[in-house]
Amino acid sequence: MEVVIAPAQELAVLAADAIEALLRRRPDAVLGLATGSSPLKVYDELARRHADEGLSFAGARAFMLDEYVGLAADHPERYRNVIDVEIASRVDLEPGAVRGPDGLADDLPAACAAYETAISDAGGVDLQILGIGTDGHIAFNEPGSSLASRTRIKTLTQQTREDNARFFDGEVDQVPTHCLTQGLGTIMEARHLVLLATGAQKAEAVHQLVEGPVSAMWPATVMQMHPHATVLVDEAAASRLQLANYYRQTYAAKPAWQGL
Repeated sequence: MEVVIAPAQELAVLAADAIEALLRRRPDAVLGLATGSSPLKVYDELARRHADEGLSFAGARAFMLDEYVGLAADHPERYRNVIDVEIASRVDLEPGAVRGPDGLADDLPAACAAYETAISDAGGVDLQILGIGTDGHIAFNEPGSSLASRTRIKTLTQQTREDNARFFDGEVDQVPTHCLTQGLGTIMEARHLVLLATGAQKAEAVHQLVEGPVSAMWPATVMQMHPHATVLVDEAAASRLQLANYYRQTYAAKPAWQGL
């Protein structure tokens, strides 16, 4: 696991660099897209590169991490709509290139199984963008999630619903209680994981992710078992890291050709 500590805008540039390098190398790459606040600067940087530098997504495909259950198709906080606004509509992804779990399906378990099949049929995810919750969840894999879990329906914790209430005019009761989410086992099959976290409120989760024991109580810690995981954090999110100086030294000494 590589840990990079830098200002938030620099982190976004690094993540965008990794995605651009992948697309230049493999124009038909499969991207994993996350919602929430963490990836927004990355999407802004990718949209800028598309508009100003001609970075193309035309051959790429993308899969979303999760989706709320029961939100109307036109609801602005339905994650498919959020992804469209934040990135898909700002670059040249082809219509239908972005897929997400179907939170409006009549048969939710069948929809989850179909989503797993779709990811597999696409050859798997090449680079997965991730955020992390204050309780250590990634995607909507709440504490207690099986480290081998697959795409499934989950009940959101009260903490997650409170954290996400800011997207629903501060009204917790408007946040759905259920979601469909890629499982930890599903996420771990992506070839490169890039997690971004900023702010002091994420410091304990980042500490557990990087330096704590692997545990279902802190679901993101499963990333310690991944062969190519990158954790991009600002100073505030890194404030609990015991080995922060070592991570800084390691990154400063990294060969320029290596990339993330």
